[in-house]
Amino acid sequence: MSIMTISSRELNQDVTRAKKAAKQGPVFITDRGKPSHVLLSIEEYQKLTKQRRNIVDALAMPGLEDIEFEPPRLDIRIKPADFS
Repeated sequence: MSIMTISSRELNQDVTRAKKAAKQGPVFITDRGKPSHVLLSIEEYQKLTKQRRNIVDALAMPGLEDIEFEPPRLDIRIKPADFS
């Protein structure tokens, strides 16, 4: 896996080159000399995001039914405004 760094100006001038480079590895894009973005192939992106779960998946994990959790109930009442 190769890593390439290009400036945002170079990216604007040759997007095709950056897209081809992203097939070989991440392409770091700099703005005024500082890294600001990373260009990845869709395959690499999917590998990275596959490990993360959404909240529904996390709550459906086995063993969670054994955890007792009873949040306190809130008593919310509307009070008249005091303009004095």
